[in-house]
Amino acid sequence: MGKAKKVKVSKGETRHATKVALADQIEEEKTVKPKNRNKMRIRNDDDDKFVDPSLTKRILSQARWQQIEIEEESGTRQKSESTKEPLVKLSASAELSDAEESSEDESTDVQYYENIQINEEDERAIQMFMSKDPIPTKTLADIILEKLTEKKTEIQTQFSDASSIRMQELDPRIKAMYEGVKDVLVKYRSGKLPKAFKIIPSLRNWEQILYITEPSQWSAAAMYQATRIFASNLKEKMAQRFFNLVLLPRIRDDLAEYKRLNFHLYQALRKALFKPAGFMKGFLLPLLESGTCTLREAIIVGSVIAKNSIPVLHSSAAILKIAEMDYTGANSVFLRIFLDKKYALPYRVIDAVVFHFLRFERDPRELPVLWHQALLTFAQRYKSDISSEQKEALLRLLKKQHHHVITNEIRRELQHAKCRDVELTEAKPEPMIC
Repeated sequence: MGKAKKVKVSKGETRHATKVALADQIEEEKTVKPKNRNKMRIRNDDDDKFVDPSLTKRILSQARWQQIEIEEESGTRQKSESTKEPLVKLSASAELSDAEESSEDESTDVQYYENIQINEEDERAIQMFMSKDPIPTKTLADIILEKLTEKKTEIQTQFSDASSIRMQELDPRIKAMYEGVKDVLVKYRSGKLPKAFKIIPSLRNWEQILYITEPSQWSAAAMYQATRIFASNLKEKMAQRFFNLVLLPRIRDDLAEYKRLNFHLYQALRKALFKPAGFMKGFLLPLLESGTCTLREAIIVGSVIAKNSIPVLHSSAAILKIAEMDYTGANSVFLRIFLDKKYALPYRVIDAVVFHFLRFERDPRELPVLWHQALLTFAQRYKSDISSEQKEALLRLLKKQHHHVITNEIRRELQHAKCRDVELTEAKPEPMIC
């Protein structure tokens, strides 16, 4: 026989409750006893109405950007010179699909440059070394108008050069559509871009279509989105033309007008670095070759280069070109920034930088502090990569071009340097004598 089950007895019951008849116990087990605890559930119709978390995040982000723009326009964001400006964060997504543009979950936080204080003495020194005959820069509008003037009697022109502009008659409906796109880009702040604008990089006459939208009138946010699209979809040569004809004039105009760079345009510069060859050939080198690059432009564009990774081959080519071109004060700024990245530069680039500095041995002008800083950076980073002859030539240079503080540091670095030809001589094994 099985073991008899024990009957549970509550505290309020007496001992004689265990003597209840078996029939009564069976009947009680078949019925459901009400419990003393009563649950009251109140349903509210408003519980079904809620805001998605991702939508809440986007709303708060847009509100924060609008507040920043309002404060900047009203001039209420004033800061003392002793405190640094807080970093402005901007969410950016590298993908171009509509689904990924609408979601901010995969966005990355990027930093805006800090408030830059420009030294007036350095700025005056930079202006002294600016070219007196600057090279005129052409915009997209200038090139388009020249082509229209030359080829207005032809239906279509074909060029052998892949980088040339192909001009053709446009359907009035297409022209009207892109004039509507222009109206959107002028007032664009955030959100999706028109589909017609996204397909421009895939068109053969994309420069002609882009001219209809008037890039000079775009908002800063639209310029950022356009740079993101064109840097991702165009080849190196085409991206180079976009950076040179559209992005460079806009950056310089914004800096000349407001004395600081809008953070959307700053982010556009960072996106342009995704095509490093196009950025160097279409933006950086034309900026320096113009001969009118100001100290403010050099520092802000240089901060983009300093904060982002650039392949060593592209950086080496840029250093070589900067060292060989006519000197302006901005050249020293970019040379110092590239040298501070501590690349393993080829000896050809090292020699070009040495000859760049040696050119000033007989220069009667008083060189700016930026020049001495660039030479100090070169001596600190690459003193072991120069030859003994170059070391002696640089020491002679210091007797001609002197700075009361920096020159002593440069001389100390060079005197304690172990040159590359000495290292090769010591590493070569001595012949064995039989």
